Amino acid sequence: MKAISEFYPLLNQPKNVVITTHQKPDGDAMGSSLALYHFLIQFGHNVTVISPTNWANFLQWMPDVNKVIDFEAHQHKAQTLTEHADIIFCLDFNVLHRTKHFAKIIEQAKAERILIDHHEQPQVEAFAYGISNIYKSSTCEMVYDFIIDSENADKLNLNIAQCLYTGVMTDTGSFRFPITSASVHKMVAHLKELGLQHTVIHENIYDNFLENRLRFTGFVLLHRMDVLYEYNAALMSISKQDLLKFNIKTGDTEGLVNYLLTIEGIKFAAIVIDRDEERKWSFRSKGNFDVNTFARKHFEGGGHFNAAGGRSSDTLEKTTAKFYEVIKEYQQQLQ
Repeated sequence: MKAISEFYPLLNQPKNVVITTHQKPDGDAMGSSLALYHFLIQFGHNVTVISPTNWANFLQWMPDVNKVIDFEAHQHKAQTLTEHADIIFCLDFNVLHRTKHFAKIIEQAKAERILIDHHEQPQVEAFAYGISNIYKSSTCEMVYDFIIDSENADKLNLNIAQCLYTGVMTDTGSFRFPITSASVHKMVAHLKELGLQHTVIHENIYDNFLENRLRFTGFVLLHRMDVLYEYNAALMSISKQDLLKFNIKTGDTEGLVNYLLTIEGIKFAAIVIDRDEERKWSFRSKGNFDVNTFARKHFEGGGHFNAAGGRSSDTLEKTTAKFYEVIKEYQQQLQ
């Protein structure tokens, strides 16, 4: 994988470009993708953003999100665009399989792939150019760096600023996580100077849910939470029936795992949700407990030191039982 700086001269050569990200894109994934879209179109590139799956309703306000193609809903169109692409930007994921069923089409495309990501252990052999930096707060911060370092700061506009702020805000937990460096605040200051109205973005992301989502949150906190004080850990297990009962949609479970870390003394939080094809895990931690390694070792996942995800093909009952078994190995470390 060549350094991404070697790609900068190619920005001025208009191409067919596809931008993609991980399945079920969050604020950072969609924010970085749309920010890069609004940057590249200024060079005359023919740019399309393709999401491997649908995305949360709280992202629907974002500039030109209506132009994003949902691969699962429009497979033929997405495949045709990818087959004719010259360049594929891969944002906010480290391995191609995180694009779910879109991965095979990306792998077979003739286009050169470019990585911009902040997760550990990237699949470097899959990309022609790229940058992977686990010390960055978000992929949105990295796209901002890409724009500045390529000496195109003059192309930063309000659309790009709104998209970048969305990603850096959500991935830093509204700037409270340790990964929030001085460079993050300098970036936000620059975006504010461009005219960014940050309050509106906070409201769109965090104050934009239906009543059923709030009732669902209360239900799972009361009935699906297990606090394991002997391990300074907490687990939430959510069944398919729970999701159906409250008509839960994509994005409605976003951030639930963080509630567990608000309990005094809890250092490790886990949530597992029974999805159609598999059981999805989210892990969060405080301090020096490495959930990236935990997820990779036990639940086919990975991510960051204090935030990671995983999956399981087992039933909800079996994968939950596995969690209760393997956490015993970490009792001393968590205490």
